[in-house]
Amino acid sequence: MNLSRTRVALALGAAGAVLLALVIVSPMLMTSIPSFIGNGGQQPDCGSEAKAQEASDSAASDIPPDYLELYKKNGEKLGVQWTILAAVGKRETDHGRSDLPGVKSGTNYAGAAGPMQFLISTWGGKAKVPMSSQVNGYASDGDGDGIGDIYNPADAILGAAKMLKRNGAPENVRRALFVYNRAWWYVDQVEEIARRYARSGEVQEPPEADGACDDPLVEAAPSEVVGKILAFALKQRGKPYLWGGTGPDAFDCSGIIYAAYQAAGLHIPRTTFQQWPYGVKVSQGDEQPGDLVFFNAGPGTSPDNPGHVGMVVSKGKMIEARCRLCGPIKVTAYESRTNIVGFTRPLQNPDTLEQLKKLRTL
Repeated sequence: MNLSRTRVALALGAAGAVLLALVIVSPMLMTSIPSFIGNGGQQPDCGSEAKAQEASDSAASDIPPDYLELYKKNGEKLGVQWTILAAVGKRETDHGRSDLPGVKSGTNYAGAAGPMQFLISTWGGKAKVPMSSQVNGYASDGDGDGIGDIYNPADAILGAAKMLKRNGAPENVRRALFVYNRAWWYVDQVEEIARRYARSGEVQEPPEADGACDDPLVEAAPSEVVGKILAFALKQRGKPYLWGGTGPDAFDCSGIIYAAYQAAGLHIPRTTFQQWPYGVKVSQGDEQPGDLVFFNAGPGTSPDNPGHVGMVVSKGKMIEARCRLCGPIKVTAYESRTNIVGFTRPLQNPDTLEQLKKLRTL
């Protein structure tokens, strides 16, 4: 069994740094658009949800049944591949079976503890955190006892799932694993274990994470101009959220939409609050790629003043820059969100229509 090594340090928090580190101890994570704007196309099914992977014989024989249940349960709950969670658990502590210091009690020399090997400071400042208090870390209550216990597999696996989700999984699982442990050899090892744990032998990613879906989405856009808007927006996946950001390295929710329309030669309002009244309202079910979907989210927002926006890329799917702690820009599902305010079509605003007419004459 390899000696323990400290791996990860990540700055968290709006104003300061909360150190994040993990230790490795195991041997083995419409209304219609005018016809002059373009011809419509049939939308491909590149945004469907990936089905949960079946466990291989190797997974069934190597993972303790209670751990396997927790990996699957929390993977489904957080939208993270359970095989990746299980592979991290294997690589870190052999699913809690390691007898090295810090796995079942205390900490190792680096301060790491528990089956998923969080630093105490990363977990929330102490090994057992009352979940009724404000938690600055990944402390989680997976068994409903009100305590985030770093040594409790139910709590630790849920915390690991949150960390992976926050840093890019399931769409960009390699990035998420690299943040979990800043070494590409570690990423490769975890993915290899995950492949062994899946009956399919693959690390499954959502279809929208596959760049091969970009071309069909663009080609199926209802117009050439929408195709340009989508092409730009989809290329921004994986970049970080930045409040006030309009690129090229980071964006906020309305910033990526503003920049995508600019890439097509169009100028629309910059902020969510301005974009909401700008577009022509569209009934849910009639939305098309390029339309905007708004949410009652964020401070000072309401059903009449939505504070978050995404851009539809296919029916039921949008690209969004959600928040600083929500992971990178990605394609996500919107139909299950309970706080949708409505949909709009900026391309039907009279000012945008005039811009489109001018573009035709250039």
